[in-house]
Amino acid sequence: QVQLVESGGGLVQPGGSLRLSCAASGRIFVINAMGWYGQAPGKERELVATITSDGSTNYTDSGKGRFSISRDSAKNTVYLQMNSLKPEDTAVYSCNALVGDYGPLEYDYWGQGTQVTVSS
Repeated sequence: QVQLVESGGGLVQPGGSLRLSCAASGRIFVINAMGWYGQAPGKERELVATITSDGSTNYTDSGKGRFSISRDSAKNTVYLQMNSLKPEDTAVYSCNALVGDYGPLEYDYWGQGTQVTVSS
């Protein structure tokens, strides 16, 4: 069993910044990848950014140039630095982890999410 706990969300003015954190704990063998997803009201959950075990990162267009994902492997923690926030960034942001067992299978885990609200 693996647990993911997000933190760092809140209310911020347009143009402001937040840093989200996601800490993984429990029965972890190896984390192959971690990512951040956002779900705005009335919309489907969509990918924001991912980072793999070798440090490779990927971003979708919505956050590219404004958001940055990083990972502290020793702490099994991933971060999302969010700069120049816009009202349309308002969403519940959830952390995802792909956990392996040094074999061919991966297990997909999700956190409960943290609310980011961008408003004046």
